[in-house]
Amino acid sequence: MRIVIGEGSCGIAAGAHKVYEAIEKLGIKPDVTGCIGMCFLEPIVDIYGENGELVRRLVRVTAGDAEKIVTAVKNGELSLLDSITISADDSAFLEKQTRIALRNCGVIDPTDIDAYISRGGYSALGKVLKMTPEQVIDEIKISGLAGRGGAGFPTWFKWNAARQSVSDTKYLICNADEGDPGAFMDRAVIESDPHNLIEGMLIGAYAIGAKEAVVYVRAEYPLAIVRLEEAIRQAEEKGYLGENILGSGFSCHMRIKAGAGAFVCGEETALIESLEGKRGMPRLKPPFPAQRGYNDEPSNINNVETFANVAWIINNGGEAFAAMGTENSKGTKVFALTGKIRRGGLVEVPMGMTIRDIIYDIGGGIRGDRECKAVQLGGPSGGCIPSDKFDTLIDYKELAATGAIMGSGGMVVMDDTTCMVGMAKFFLDFTAKESCGKCVHCRIGTKRLLEILDRITKGEGKDGDIELLEELCVAVKDGALCGLGQTAPNPVLSTIRYFRDEYEAHINEKRCPTCECADLVTYYIEAEKCKGCTLCSKKCPVSAISGDVKQPHIIDMDKCIKCGQCKSVCRFDAVFVR
Repeated sequence: MRIVIGEGSCGIAAGAHKVYEAIEKLGIKPDVTGCIGMCFLEPIVDIYGENGELVRRLVRVTAGDAEKIVTAVKNGELSLLDSITISADDSAFLEKQTRIALRNCGVIDPTDIDAYISRGGYSALGKVLKMTPEQVIDEIKISGLAGRGGAGFPTWFKWNAARQSVSDTKYLICNADEGDPGAFMDRAVIESDPHNLIEGMLIGAYAIGAKEAVVYVRAEYPLAIVRLEEAIRQAEEKGYLGENILGSGFSCHMRIKAGAGAFVCGEETALIESLEGKRGMPRLKPPFPAQRGYNDEPSNINNVETFANVAWIINNGGEAFAAMGTENSKGTKVFALTGKIRRGGLVEVPMGMTIRDIIYDIGGGIRGDRECKAVQLGGPSGGCIPSDKFDTLIDYKELAATGAIMGSGGMVVMDDTTCMVGMAKFFLDFTAKESCGKCVHCRIGTKRLLEILDRITKGEGKDGDIELLEELCVAVKDGALCGLGQTAPNPVLSTIRYFRDEYEAHINEKRCPTCECADLVTYYIEAEKCKGCTLCSKKCPVSAISGDVKQPHIIDMDKCIKCGQCKSVCRFDAVFVR
């Protein structure tokens, strides 16, 4: 039997490498894989049988479990591992997915090119090199693959535009500058299946006639960069990268550019500026990158997930990909499922599945059995969709009709304790700070929006603030230069649209319905329930709680900073917020 440990960033953060070292010390050297997407169960250890089949999946493993695991494997007594074996309910997380972009994630060793080749890796490249570039583009057109970075623009159209541009020098660029809060799809693909990205990019480079490919990846993804560097080196050694690839006459070199983490560099022209060594600020379009992009040469830019689908499409045919999804949205989509969800992690589902299916069938519903209030789709550029619209299909047009966007795939689930005004403020704070400042509407407009939201959450809202927010949002959307400013108002507009009553409560009643806005709440201790254990007074950072042992305590609101420590540590449910 073979022991395999998931060592993506999430697994390592949860202690996977400590598990690896503990098992290795006991005489068995485990194999390594990437993130399978079940982040809520990390660290994960898989045990494979002699025939290569998965016989046990162990979850939430600690270094202390190492001896038990080694004993069970050596003696063939897997029943010893029942207490840390995945449950049937949690197994449903993967069983209800359709994995194309993530097909190898958590399955193969990302540091071993032969592991990728053993699962059909680079066969699509070999097939493409016997086709004409036009035939490749036609296959992508048949598939209906749209850009997975947010805009949903037809991939074939961008490739064809770059193909038709006349120049001896063209560039293919991968946008791996994943900046949405709560999104980690691109990181997981690069860490867990880097050769799939490389193969997809090589096919794209062949299609448009590019001899140089660049991966623009966030510097905050060190493990992804290390594994991609190693994968590029291995691909060069095997003849899949470099000069005269597989004897075809086609040559392409690939390199990595580590970006500094500016959210605006997710916009393709700002990315190009950064790639050229300039400050990341968007350019006016036209000309589009397909005509004049990197170094003023024709360039094509797609994101990681888009490229991760390409090899599968070539091997299985565009029609097979187009058979999944809806009329407007083909194939599958990867989401980072986070927030108040039981099973958080990466999910890949066919287009056309409902939001409800993802949250309840795959995600297992809301933690603590609380009521689900909304889901934020599309990150800071997206919108909040209320629970009564969870039957909305995962489809570009359907989601746009709700005021949200597909985006790159961030899906933040909120329960009934979430303040929607505070949520809008959180995302506006992010986009205001990330604005490059080039255009007035984004630079100034987002700050004015944030100032109004800040006043409202502090109980200083005024009549007309909601209408002023709506007016400013429209002005920013219409006047901003790039997608950052054009979509920044979405969280505000969608929360006003669906949760206007919460705005009105903040403004008219100076009350936060969910008791999340600190300036609008008061903490107090109910004397009948307080046992005088003194735990709350010991934990209070500003000594605002007083009282004798075994006697009811009181909170001095003049000192209270409303941190919530007293409520979180009280064992008798005696601390209340109003």
